[in-house]
Amino acid sequence: MDYRNTLNLPKTNFPMKAELPKNEPKTLRFWEDIGIYNKIRQRRQGSAKYILHDGPPYANGNIHIGHALNKTLKDIVVRFKTMRGFDAPFVPGWDCHGMPIEHQLFKELNKDKRDIERVEFRKLAHRFAMKFVDIQREEFNRLGIFGDWEEPYLTLNPEYEAKVIESFLKLMEEGYIYRGLKPINWCAKCETALAEAEVEYETHRSPSIYVKFNLEPSAISHQPSALLVWTTTPWTLLSNVAVAIHPNLQYAVVRSDGGTFILAEELIGRSLGIKKLEVVARIKGKDLEGKSTRHPFLKRDSKIILADFVSNQEGTGCVHIAPGHGQEDYVVGLKYSLPVIMPVDERGRFKGSSEGFEIPEEFVGKDVFEANEIVVKRLRENNALLRYEETEHSYPHCWRCKEPLIFRATRQYFFGVDQNGLRQKTLAEIKKVRWVPEVGERRISSMIELRPDWCLSRQRYWGVPIPVFYCTDCEEPLQDKAVWSHIVEIVKKEGSDAWFRKSEIELLPGEVKCHKCGGNSFRKEQDILDVWFESGASHQGVLFTRKELNFPSDLYLEGSDQHRGWFQTSILVAMGTSGTSPFKSVLTHGFVVDGEGKKMSKSAGNVIAPQEIISKYGSDVLRLWVASCSYFDDVRLSYEILERVTDTYRKIRNTIRFLLGNLYDFEPQRNALPYEELLEIDKWALSRLNRVLKLVTESYEEFEYHRVVLGLYNFCVVELSNFYLDILKDRLYTFWSGSEGRRSAQTVLCKILEVFIRIVAPILPFTSEEIWQSFKKDGSSVHLTDWPEIEDKYFDENLELRWARLIQIREAVLKEIETKRTEGLIGSSLEAKVRLLIKDKEEFSFLKGYLGQLPAIFIVSEVLLEESEARGIEVAHADGSKCQRCWNWTRFVGKDSIHPGLCERCIDVMHRLEVIR
Repeated sequence: MDYRNTLNLPKTNFPMKAELPKNEPKTLRFWEDIGIYNKIRQRRQGSAKYILHDGPPYANGNIHIGHALNKTLKDIVVRFKTMRGFDAPFVPGWDCHGMPIEHQLFKELNKDKRDIERVEFRKLAHRFAMKFVDIQREEFNRLGIFGDWEEPYLTLNPEYEAKVIESFLKLMEEGYIYRGLKPINWCAKCETALAEAEVEYETHRSPSIYVKFNLEPSAISHQPSALLVWTTTPWTLLSNVAVAIHPNLQYAVVRSDGGTFILAEELIGRSLGIKKLEVVARIKGKDLEGKSTRHPFLKRDSKIILADFVSNQEGTGCVHIAPGHGQEDYVVGLKYSLPVIMPVDERGRFKGSSEGFEIPEEFVGKDVFEANEIVVKRLRENNALLRYEETEHSYPHCWRCKEPLIFRATRQYFFGVDQNGLRQKTLAEIKKVRWVPEVGERRISSMIELRPDWCLSRQRYWGVPIPVFYCTDCEEPLQDKAVWSHIVEIVKKEGSDAWFRKSEIELLPGEVKCHKCGGNSFRKEQDILDVWFESGASHQGVLFTRKELNFPSDLYLEGSDQHRGWFQTSILVAMGTSGTSPFKSVLTHGFVVDGEGKKMSKSAGNVIAPQEIISKYGSDVLRLWVASCSYFDDVRLSYEILERVTDTYRKIRNTIRFLLGNLYDFEPQRNALPYEELLEIDKWALSRLNRVLKLVTESYEEFEYHRVVLGLYNFCVVELSNFYLDILKDRLYTFWSGSEGRRSAQTVLCKILEVFIRIVAPILPFTSEEIWQSFKKDGSSVHLTDWPEIEDKYFDENLELRWARLIQIREAVLKEIETKRTEGLIGSSLEAKVRLLIKDKEEFSFLKGYLGQLPAIFIVSEVLLEESEARGIEVAHADGSKCQRCWNWTRFVGKDSIHPGLCERCIDVMHRLEVIR
């Protein structure tokens, strides 16, 4: 007789193979059909809010793996907070202006800004940005990110642009914004000013030269003498107006075969390649102040000035000063009223003159780096070059085009970080914010402490204009609140294109006069605002304007590079406009690197796109990778890592499949047993479930998702699959379907499944939805449920300790069984009989209390206990014959005439089944 039909074998439509790439789109359609996001919002209406404000990615290409990491982490936060009972709307956003988009579009057009009219380009840029907004929206949606994708915030929306202009004008009114001539980071290729957040430091090879600046006659007693100056930017010598020395350093007059010159005495040890050196005199730095030197190849004098920033660590202790090409040079130049010579145009080429200073014809039209060679040639001709070599050093580069930058003094708009005590107020506010990890506080504080004023002007086409008019008669900026309000309203209705499309007369509200000279003719500013100001003002354009959101937000979550970017710009704008931080908490993650920890790059061929991962493994595997990483540091990714993540996913999925398959005939309302009637091992499983629930909940709260994954994995694989479920199979498959033993197990399996589906939902939304549909079969969604409550009544520490002891003994028994299997004594563990030799009386008493359960715990046919002087485990082949139904070995098999192949227990089940029939 075939007894298979009498077994309670698992039955489920839930497939073993996930086939996520094929099945996830079906789940997306289900969510779309039921309007899942709006249903969640309706369900949480009136609840306490939790607002995660989305930092906007640039709309200039397909999403990359960094985007996937970031948006997935945000989605996990929002889903968890929603299930915890918060109203947690997620409004995604896009940065639609700025150099990244302009650069990419000019590249596609194969043009630069001289080849196309501004308004025409802005129309193309708008279309370009919106194309990639749509592309990225679909790609984020494919990742399973819940949000208001129908109404995201876009920095090119007129209402948003108006808020940016409003923020700028408010800051100007409060005295934070000023226009000044200062040296700033300048990209000659992009032809624009850059803020510190847009600067990257890379290794660069530069000339390293030691130059003699001859002293005027009688400056010191030893003639002829020269100050020895070291620089790695020879081209800036064309703008030199002074040489700085440190007031408190000791300087030496050195006679050598290269001439007589002066340098800091502490730096003589760096031989400069000179064999014979003789110190003939010593001078205190401050005693040289006010004396003059002769420019090494131009008809110009250079004053000797004092500066504390002069170093005794490198160079010569004599620093050439060009106020137009360096911040420190500029500041000390103000102190000494030095002229700011700026002979370099926006393309990084030399002009003919500046501030009345003529530039030699041979330099005109030359690129600054190209001019280095000419400068060195002139120095050699004038016997002013003591030494020439090349050096590799860290040098600022443009974040977009990757070209080396120059410092160039131009008239720009700046955000003064020390105005109205803003710097100190911001540092104090930073201390009130929760930073995850904590090191974030120190990082952003040190950046705020050291940052210069923020250059807001950009000489580009694609962005929000700086809304300022100048009197054409006296160049005074127009300060008129009525004009400002009028411009804000125009932009709100027509967008920022109106500023460039309309004439000054069309933009101004009727008759307006200059408050300084009374003139009535004005010209408008052509520069645009730094795109970081646009995104930094997003709390004004989003948190304050969207009724479902709040200011300040509960969380900003971005990559760790945003300490110098969005976090910093956001808090500065918010402190200036609202007097408080725009965020209560900030969480940062690292960058994605390859499996060896190397930076991903197309040239290295180690880039893995999220689209590739999704098409091969599915979004849930990608999301599981994100959650399983300790993402506070850089995150490694390779196909080998993804295979390991897939294995983890498979084990979790198969555990869930087992739970589902064994609940096919279980109806909780009819079949569930009260806690008091559960078997002890089932009570243990409930205790462990609640302990895992507690761990997982705390880990979600602390944003430690790798601990969530580890906790879930250990529970699934170690405690359930390898122990509890393994033991349950006999009870689930071979007991009478309505028996208390089987219903006890099913009661707990159902509880585990209900909890497990929900606590895994923030990380695996597709899989959890698929499970829910197979489990509930009512068309509802797991994402509309609440987070499971931790039930203290299920905690039983003593019970867990007892079973931990049993598990330890079980592991020792299984080890011995495996040895006998290897020796060929037995095949299946059910062929085994185990004899436990116990020396300790307490242990014997403990195990005797579980003797009836030990065969099931060890998955053997018989267990014997024996008090003995020697402790040990003996494994032998079981007595009797194998039951054809449950596979246990027993002496009873063969004694029943009707069912000779069955054991006594299975015969009892058969009788029950025959009665039912």
